[in-house]
Amino acid sequence: MKHFTTFLCATALLFGMSACAQNNQSDSNSSNKETPKMKKTLVAYFSATGTTKAAAERLAKEKNADLFEIVPAQPYTSADLDWTNKQSRSSVEMKDKSSRPAIAATCDKMADYDTVWIGFPVWWYTAPTIINTFIEAHDLAGKTLCVFATSGGSNVNGSAADLKKAYPQYSWGESRLMNR
Repeated sequence: MKHFTTFLCATALLFGMSACAQNNQSDSNSSNKETPKMKKTLVAYFSATGTTKAAAERLAKEKNADLFEIVPAQPYTSADLDWTNKQSRSSVEMKDKSSRPAIAATCDKMADYDTVWIGFPVWWYTAPTIINTFIEAHDLAGKTLCVFATSGGSNVNGSAADLKKAYPQYSWGESRLMNR
């Protein structure tokens, strides 16, 4: 009986030590591991007439993304958007590639996002200059930038190529034309 009691004590001691070792190992592993960061997507868009806004809302739903509207500090009027008038605000801005129309606000949570979709109506076969204002107002390093656009007759390829050329320091992803 004495041997049996010694055997039980030794077995219990081994199980106890084994459990403590597993707990310590588990604790040290969990403290060394970083919790995986949730990947978040932002759909940032400029919409002069509401068409691009509707596309942005569809894309945000598809990507389970947050929305941010790029709002001009001075809203565009119908006269400002008259592309047939060479003196209209949009015509003057698009002729001057250094034009940077002011935006009403920046996205204060940009650091939270891994992917940023940037949307706009195609103006003169490229992105409106307010898109440059948005890009230059934010730290987009380390993010994947994607482009979507709406247009009555152009595709998105020229706009995307222009942005990639203007901002080669960023990582660019896919581009989409999102009419209808």
